[in-house]
Amino acid sequence: MRDRPARRTRAFRARRPAGSRTRRLLELHLAVIVLAGIVSMTALLVSYREVQNAAGEMRTHAAPAVQGVAATQLALLRAHQEAQASVDSGIDEVVGAGARYEAQLSAANQGLSRLSDVQIDGERGRGVLKTVTGVLTSYSGSITPGTVKYVDDDLMQRQKLSEAKRLLDRPGTGVVPRLDVLQHHQMQRMSRISSLGPLQAAGWAVAELGLLVLALTTLSALWLLRRRCGRSLDPWLLPALLVTLALAVVPLWATVGTQERLDTARHELVRIEQRADRHADLAEDQSYVTRTSTALHGRLEAERWQSWTYYGALGGGALIILLPVAGLSRRLNADYYWRAG
Repeated sequence: MRDRPARRTRAFRARRPAGSRTRRLLELHLAVIVLAGIVSMTALLVSYREVQNAAGEMRTHAAPAVQGVAATQLALLRAHQEAQASVDSGIDEVVGAGARYEAQLSAANQGLSRLSDVQIDGERGRGVLKTVTGVLTSYSGSITPGTVKYVDDDLMQRQKLSEAKRLLDRPGTGVVPRLDVLQHHQMQRMSRISSLGPLQAAGWAVAELGLLVLALTTLSALWLLRRRCGRSLDPWLLPALLVTLALAVVPLWATVGTQERLDTARHELVRIEQRADRHADLAEDQSYVTRTSTALHGRLEAERWQSWTYYGALGGGALIILLPVAGLSRRLNADYYWRAG
């Protein structure tokens, strides 16, 4: 009779070390899952938001700013070309600089007005636009007398037209060179916005590595529960594993699509800038800039599912932490003591 309690005590003590090891393993899995989930989801959400913000910045400011400078430059050069054509053909005595000149100059003024809202060169860009507006006023003050007041005085007319031309393209201080400087700064800023920088790439690497660790740890926890706790498929850990795999694929897929659109937009904007600098056929260059700008705006629009991916990832990030915590905590607090080991 005395041997039976003693045997039970020895059996209980023999089971305790194995049970303690299992408990420590479950607690370690739980800690790794929580830590990897927090790190990976923080990196994923920040990285995804950065790319989406870059696409929004390109669509609302960077692309319109680059397109606006190119269109304004071409409109100014085309306006002067039309005024010169009016003088060369002799119709300035009747119509002055002509309706085409007025239309192009009006387009240039409207472009400058829009640029004040969308330019991406900060305070320096606003200073350039303010100076350009003042020089453009002086330009109008020269071109109008040259095509209206001095139509019968060839010498004064040539002088006024030459003066107006210098105000447009004089190196360093003319309207077009000043806009070239603004465009150069904007292109640098646009390239930074639309490119995937080292920090963003590192963020995605941390996110994907963290999700890999999370998936492997969840698999290990499932194996541990099956081998030591008799649980074939845990209803908490299995959904968490599936959500982890989805988070590793869907946000990255959406980001790759967005980055491809940004790369395409950057190349198109470079071509627009080059076309505006060419000055070979102003009418054709204007048509090209208009067509490309319209098509580019449509390509920069985000697809609806990509806009909701962030919120889906946010909800999924909560699940991949809460589900394993609930599942492993249940095993630790419920059937661990009599099943584990």
